[in-house]
Amino acid sequence: MTKLFYYHRRDRLNNFGDALNPWLWHQLLPDFFDQDETTIFVGIGTLLNSLLPHRLPKAERVIIFSSGVGYEKPLSVIPASWKIYSVRGPLSAQSLGLPANLAVADGAILIKRLFKSTGNKTHRFGFIPHIHHATYADTIWQSICSDIGFKYIDPRDSVAQILSDIDQTQVLLAEAMHGAIAADALRVPWIPVHTSARILAFKWQDWCASMNVDYHPWYISPLIHAYPPVARGIRSSMRATRHWFNWLKQNPWNGLNYIGGDQESVTMQLIRIAQTAQPRLSDEQQLEQRITELEEKLHQLSNECGKPLG
Repeated sequence: MTKLFYYHRRDRLNNFGDALNPWLWHQLLPDFFDQDETTIFVGIGTLLNSLLPHRLPKAERVIIFSSGVGYEKPLSVIPASWKIYSVRGPLSAQSLGLPANLAVADGAILIKRLFKSTGNKTHRFGFIPHIHHATYADTIWQSICSDIGFKYIDPRDSVAQILSDIDQTQVLLAEAMHGAIAADALRVPWIPVHTSARILAFKWQDWCASMNVDYHPWYISPLIHAYPPVARGIRSSMRATRHWFNWLKQNPWNGLNYIGGDQESVTMQLIRIAQTAQPRLSDEQQLEQRITELEEKLHQLSNECGKPLG
């Protein structure tokens, strides 16, 4: 049989993107998983990097399904025991030297097949931060959203709660990429935002390219007194510089009013983005095409593993 592998944070906190794995795959592949480490299934997550071979149990076979490239150093070679059925997008495929037909989409878009929308909208805007920023500044973000009437969506909540919260939102401001992916699958328009240099643009660009959606995030000055300093090093310094450069490009005239990074200035920036940004949503036909491709890959996988889907 097969064991499901996904990223677990050291602090053991729930994180929406990672928690989607057991919620999604156990429904789509019933009776497929157990604790037998002979075969490992790697699904949703930015996991395809040089550390993955060392993080995985010693297995005879590793299945890669809709995972993405990013973080750490790139894989120098794909182990012979790995079978790649699909990756998150064309950037992941290019990085790994894979054929274009393996660049499908992030598996989280399959949410559309499993979650039934109520159609009940309770908030005009919602905001879901990155897990790091929810951890560092949870009470501040809750206070900001409460003050301006936004629905605060905590990426540490249960999958069911987060999907319900997104479904009840008219427009989602998303720093957590899987918040945006879930919104897109549920047909909730979304706006990408960055509140620090810790956000990895590559994974967003990869998924957006798979959905034919332009990726132009809105930048917010970091909550300086809540977020820890960006790590030292050339790469981190470059990312921090890029964040401020992009932020200044979007705030050429009134940037000095927002540069403090205090709660009031961040609140003003969030309001401005909600009022002026053009929400994104992939084309319905493109979404259906990508979902169908992933479903075909699932059928291929289950047949090859001797567990055909009904």
